[in-house]
Amino acid sequence: MTTAPLLERHLRLTIVVHGRPAPQGSKRYAGHRLNSASGRVSAVLVEQSKRVKPWRALVTTATTNAMTAAHIKQYGGYPMAMGGMAPLDGPLEADIIFTVLKPASAPKRRRTWPTTRHSGDVDKLIRSTFDGIADGGGVVDDSRIIRVTATKTFPGEHPDALSEPGAIIRLYTLGDPS
Repeated sequence: MTTAPLLERHLRLTIVVHGRPAPQGSKRYAGHRLNSASGRVSAVLVEQSKRVKPWRALVTTATTNAMTAAHIKQYGGYPMAMGGMAPLDGPLEADIIFTVLKPASAPKRRRTWPTTRHSGDVDKLIRSTFDGIADGGGVVDDSRIIRVTATKTFPGEHPDALSEPGAIIRLYTLGDPS
């Protein structure tokens, strides 16, 4: 059996988000409503976590800002030249470092791990973050991300940890550097 070689990766966008990461979790049933366009009755599902919407908005804004900064860097101060930076497309890789709030009860002088429900499931943190990146125009669609590395850490307990809750997101294109 042969293994396919790893694709060469090229850093295309670094997004820094300040704010408390929120997992996109389960939805709760909130009744039925009539869809005026189709005339059908459908169930209304509402996100259970009140923190998801603000987190996605922070990620969307940070993505837009990062894309503008990358475009200005590439084109020497012309943010609107050529219509701005296009969303990333093709096979992509994401490296994400989530810095989560450290509980007051956690030990202060030794390394600890965010393994409680309080810190959120990493897969659900990824879902809400990917949606924010797509909403901000960072990627054509989050289905383009084929490989993910995600880490949850407390402030100061990882080389890439922020000093406050948030995330550092690095997006790479895979394959040829075009």
